[in-house]
Parts: sequence; C-alpha cells; structure tokens
Amino acid sequence: MKTFFMGLALLVSSLLSAQEIGIRFGEVSGNNIAVDGVFDFNGSRIHANLSFGDGVGLDALWDFVYEPLGDEALNWYAGVGPSTYFGDDFFLGVSGEVGLEYVFNDAPIVIGFDYRPTFWILKNTNFDWGGFGLNVRYIF
Repeated sequence: MKTFFMGLALLVSSLLSAQEIGIRFGEVSGNNIAVDGVFDFNGSRIHANLSFGDGVGLDALWDFVYEPLGDEALNWYAGVGPSTYFGDDFFLGVSGEVGLEYVFNDAPIVIGFDYRPTFWILKNTNFDWGGFGLNVRYIF
C-alpha cells in the first residue's frame, strides 16, 4: 500500500509540473472524470490521467506520434501505456490512444477528443472497447 501512495504522489507531482493541465470527460479507467495532464518527454509526450469515481484510476500513456494535421492548430496523436484502477478490486491493463486536438492561437487552451481502448490483464482478462473522451486543458 505504501508503494501505491508513493506512485500516486509521483503522478500528482508530475501532473502539477505538466505543460498542460485540465479535465478529461468520458471513460477513464472505470471512472467518468479525470485530471488530465500532458508533459514533454524526449521529443514526444506523456498523457497522464488521475480519475475519480467509485475508485481511483491512473493512466500514463506515451504518445509517440504527435503531429500537425494540415493547419498547425490541429494535431493528431497516438500512443500506448499502462492503466490501473484501485477500487473494490484492482485492475491492471494496457491502453492504446488515438486522438485529435485543437490548440487555440488566441488563448492558452487545448480541446481534444480521443479514443482509448484498454486490454485489462489483471483481475479479469478482457478487452474494453469503450474509452471515448473529451479533453480540455490549459497550456502553461
């Protein structure tokens, strides 16, 4: 349990030092709302979520593709990473992510829409096809 809280503290501190921070609405590791953070990582980025609801979910996806789509204000991204859920049961899995986001030129705001299916490995092995979400973030 001590390791869980150390990991949670590390994720929260990294979210607080993120280049973008906001809210994700939609399915996130068994919950419907999350604190959403993005920060640079060796030329790509990490897209992390801390979700709340019946339990606590943690996602940290490495977006290895982050490219402009035509106009520089519209970007697309794809990535993969671990997902966990701590509630009545513990779940551990791997999530994929593909999405679009629009960066406003006149305001430090990003709005994105993504799809995040998850392959749950622990507690029960299954594939969750859900995971659509709307992201609204502030750029620091």
